[in-house]
Amino acid sequence: MTVLGIDTSLRSTGYGVLEAQGSRLRMLDCGNIRNAPSLPLTACLKAIHAKVAELIAAFAPDMMAIESVIYGKNAGTMLVLGEARGAVLTAAADAGLPVYEYEPRRMKKAICGNGLAEKAQIQRMVKTLLALSELPQNDAADALGLAICHAHSQSRLSQEKPI
Repeated sequence: MTVLGIDTSLRSTGYGVLEAQGSRLRMLDCGNIRNAPSLPLTACLKAIHAKVAELIAAFAPDMMAIESVIYGKNAGTMLVLGEARGAVLTAAADAGLPVYEYEPRRMKKAICGNGLAEKAQIQRMVKTLLALSELPQNDAADALGLAICHAHSQSRLSQEKPI
C-alpha cells in the first residue's frame, strides 16, 4: 500500500510518500511545495494543485492522508488554509483517490506517543521510524507523520471513512 501524506499550508505544503508492507514502512519521497510570499493566492493554489497531481501521477498512491481542519483565532488565516486544502482535495478527487483526515493530536500521539509533541519531536521520531539518514523538514515530517498514522490505522479502516 502506498500513502501520500499532505500537511497543507499556502506557503509551504509538506508532502510525504510512504510504502507500507505489513508493519514495514519505507519513505519513497518527501519535501515541501514552496510558494514565495510575493506570489498571488491563485498562483499558490495552482502550484499546490499541480504538484499534488504530479505526485499522484508519479507514485500512484492508494490513498491520501491529510490533517483535519484545525480551528484558529484568525479567520483570514483559516480561510486561506481552507483554500489551500481545497487545492489538495481537488487533486485527489481528480485522480479518484480516497482521502482520510487525522487531527494533529492524533497524528502526534501515533508518532510520538504524546498528542502535544513539538515539531522537533515529530521530526526525530519520523527519522527513527523510517530509518532516514537525516531529519526531514518540518512540514515534510508532519506529512510523513500523517502517512504513518494512516498506515498504523489500517487495522481499524473499517471504522475509518474517507472524506
